[in-house]
Amino acid sequence: MKFSKIFQYAYLVFAVLFIYDSISKWTINRNGAYISLGLAALAIFMYFFRRKFAKKIEENNNSK
Repeated sequence: MKFSKIFQYAYLVFAVLFIYDSISKWTINRNGAYISLGLAALAIFMYFFRRKFAKKIEENNNSK
């Protein structure tokens, strides 16, 4: 389970990188900035989805 927790936080790292990328592209290429913001939103969604799924599996394993 520790391996999956590392990937959960990797999604947050990628979200921060995409947000930084969108800020740096904002004045040059606004369409590219929107794509980076969309990918950041997707990474944040995946973090919460994976966290909820991991908690559900952990609860299921503890109840057995």
